[in-house]
Amino acid sequence: MLKKKFAKMAVAATFVVAGALGLAGCSGSNSTADPSAQTAVTINGATLSEGEITSQIQSIRDGYGLLEDSAWGQWLAQYGMTPETIRQQMIDAYVEQELVKSGAAELGISVEDSEVDSYIEQMRANYDSDEAWESALASSGFSEDDYRDTITSSILKTNVQRKLAESVEVTDDEKLEYAKQYASILSGSKRSSHILFASDDTEKAQKVLDQLKSGVLSFEEAAKQDSTDRGSAANGGDVGWDKVSSFVSEYTTALGSLEKGQISDLVTSKFGIHIIKCTDIWEAPSEITSIDQIPSDMLDAIVRMSLSKKSQSAFSDWIAQQKEKATIEVADMPKGLSYDIDMSKYPSNSTSPAPGASSDSEKPASNS
Repeated sequence: MLKKKFAKMAVAATFVVAGALGLAGCSGSNSTADPSAQTAVTINGATLSEGEITSQIQSIRDGYGLLEDSAWGQWLAQYGMTPETIRQQMIDAYVEQELVKSGAAELGISVEDSEVDSYIEQMRANYDSDEAWESALASSGFSEDDYRDTITSSILKTNVQRKLAESVEVTDDEKLEYAKQYASILSGSKRSSHILFASDDTEKAQKVLDQLKSGVLSFEEAAKQDSTDRGSAANGGDVGWDKVSSFVSEYTTALGSLEKGQISDLVTSKFGIHIIKCTDIWEAPSEITSIDQIPSDMLDAIVRMSLSKKSQSAFSDWIAQQKEKATIEVADMPKGLSYDIDMSKYPSNSTSPAPGASSDSEKPASNS
């Protein structure tokens, strides 16, 4: 069976990278009666056929078990999509991929074979045998070459984004504006440290908790000696502020009931057994006039968020510039495509997360 991690990556790659969408050697004619043989988009002379788009959309249907039109229609409606919009997503992803290729060359950016080999080997390591790996590829609609092309395109895009991000910075004035913007949201943030034990180590965890509460042992010492979260252990168990981090719900709930200096009882989550200490609470002043009024590591988190947004904008602006220089022709969607169904039967519900979106942002604490 296809592993969840691979499946999520593959679906996301289909929507975002569209790396398996092959280039046709020459422009196709739209006069044929077979809609799959028609050209969907032409960019700088390279073409993508309706058949290639249909093939990728069929892979999505196969992967999600949406073989019946009713299931397909309900799935599209759940994500606020239609046959027209999913086709457009495929075209947009293909156009972006081609623009990244040509633009990367102008920037002198390329992808080394070793980068692709390293990534593929990491993915292969999740499988017990070559047969299991090949089966996973096949069930996701990839050949070895298709998958390699997809990963190459993804790495190339990442390399371009990193290059563009090098020129992005956040000035002190911008930091102050961001601090003002986020102050009310971050007010009431709690900083915490934790000591993490294995799930079956209740006896040891309780012993350490008793020593902490009796004052025999300091929290920082216990974290350094006993915590299995070695990343935070080196800092006495410190995992930062809750409102700029993402912790599992059990951790967040327990921390929410603590006052500054208080230590929790044993808290069990999917990561193990925690002992949590609230080390600080920050309340926003009535007016932010200086970035010094924000805890430094909280401000660092705000800056990282801001840099990420500005970097995304820089990439979007760069893509827009590439589009202006390119010749792009998108054909109208023809009738008779296998995934084109009457959506009037299915009410739209666009509140669900996008397909392929990861929910793996939860952390027990900093590096667990």
